[in-house]
Amino acid sequence: MSSKLSKSAEKIQSVLNKFGYELNVLELSGSTRTSQEAANTIGCSVGQIAKSLIFKGKVSNKPILIIASGANRVNEKVIKKYVGEKIQRPDADFVLKETGFAIGGIPPIGHKDNITTLIDEDLTKYEEIWAAAGTPHAVFKLTPQILKDITQGKIISIK
Repeated sequence: MSSKLSKSAEKIQSVLNKFGYELNVLELSGSTRTSQEAANTIGCSVGQIAKSLIFKGKVSNKPILIIASGANRVNEKVIKKYVGEKIQRPDADFVLKETGFAIGGIPPIGHKDNITTLIDEDLTKYEEIWAAAGTPHAVFKLTPQILKDITQGKIISIK
């Protein structure tokens, strides 16, 4: 763990400070790029990892943020019901352009613009969850309710 945060992690800490919760970004020596790596590095279950996945509307090309439990895969047909169109995985350039972050460290907050956000209901099974904080080595701990509050996301079944 480092006392001085990298630029991207510092940006997320600054955004977190505005919400009025005591949420602290940690930069770890181990990777948190994948849900399994994050769980191993943090020492929690893979289900407690709140992975931020960017999709885009197939017709609108608008970004959609899905915050999924690390144990789950997104069922794109289910998501279509909530967003009104088919979704698809964008390329890395689209993700960077829309969020300001590279794949592997996308946080649930701090994006360039507001993004439609859907939250996996399975995250609500846990008292604490962990989300990426802008880099493949930075995370922060929070509760599912705080995640909902700070993202203004809608809790749904993603499976």
